[in-house]
Amino acid sequence: MKLRLALEEKLLDVRLRDRLLAEGKITKEEVEKFLASIPDEEANATTLGQDEAANNIQ
Repeated sequence: MKLRLALEEKLLDVRLRDRLLAEGKITKEEVEKFLASIPDEEANATTLGQDEAANNIQ
């Protein structure tokens, strides 16, 4: 069961999505449905300035 779920998640991975669409393994409607189901997390985002971002990399 866990393997099946992991494989389903990979089908919509942004790194694979375009290739899978081109190959016909997923449809544009499936991608749109998945994207619509993702919750909006904007309220949890933190904006970093250039100096803060450089400090977080180190």
